[in-house]
Amino acid sequence: MCGRFLNRTPAAETARIFGTSNALPNFPPRYNLAPTEGVLAVRFNPDDGKRHLDVLRWGLIPLWAKDRTIGNKMFNARSETVAEQPAFREAFAKRRCIVPADGFYEWKKIASGKEPYAIVPAPGDRIFAFAGLWERWRDPATGETVRSCTILTTEPNEALAPLHDRMPVILDRADWAKWLGEESAKRPELHKLLKPFPAERMRAYRVSQRVNNVRNDDEALLVPEDPRA
Repeated sequence: MCGRFLNRTPAAETARIFGTSNALPNFPPRYNLAPTEGVLAVRFNPDDGKRHLDVLRWGLIPLWAKDRTIGNKMFNARSETVAEQPAFREAFAKRRCIVPADGFYEWKKIASGKEPYAIVPAPGDRIFAFAGLWERWRDPATGETVRSCTILTTEPNEALAPLHDRMPVILDRADWAKWLGEESAKRPELHKLLKPFPAERMRAYRVSQRVNNVRNDDEALLVPEDPRA
C-alpha cells in the first residue's frame, strides 16, 4: 500500500531527471501528500513525442464514474489484477504514467498501535519512480475535466515486509520508456516490470507520530526518531 508520500525535489530538477519538456507546474515541496491531493506525474504524449510533467489528482476516477468521490478510494491499484479490473484495465493498456517521489511512509503494527516509518532512496538513488496510471474524467454535472492517477502496488521486499504486506511499484530508469509507452510492450512485458524494488536501494527508519496528521507537512517529518538511524 502507498497512502502517503513526499516530493521535495524542485519541479525543475524533477523535469531534468525525467526528461520532460513542457512548462513546469507550480508545485511546492510536499512532505505529507495524501489521496485526493494534487501530485506530480510524468506522462508521454504520442502526439508530440515528448514527456510532460503535470499535476494530477491522486485517486483515479474511472471514465464511467458518476461522480469524483469514487476516486477517493482508488489511490492504489494491485499490480497482480490491474489489467482485469474495470476501473484500471483501459488505463493500464493506454494511459500509464510515473509518479516521482522522494520517499513514502508506512506504518508498522505493534502491541500499542502503529509506528510510522519513512522509506527513502539509499545513497546513490536520487528519487523513486512509482508506476502509475492516469485517467481523464469529465464531470457530468459541471462539465469540468479532471485528470487523476493511481499508484500501483506489489508484494514487499525484505526491507518492507516487517512493516506492511504491500509496497509501491518502483521502476528502474531503464524501464521508464517502456512503462510510459514510448517503446512498444505487450502485457506480459509490462507485468514483468511490476516487481518489488531491491531492498538495498532504499532505507527505512522510524519517524514521529506527527506524520499521522495530514495537516503536518514539513521537513521535520523526516527526522529519525532514533538518532542512530
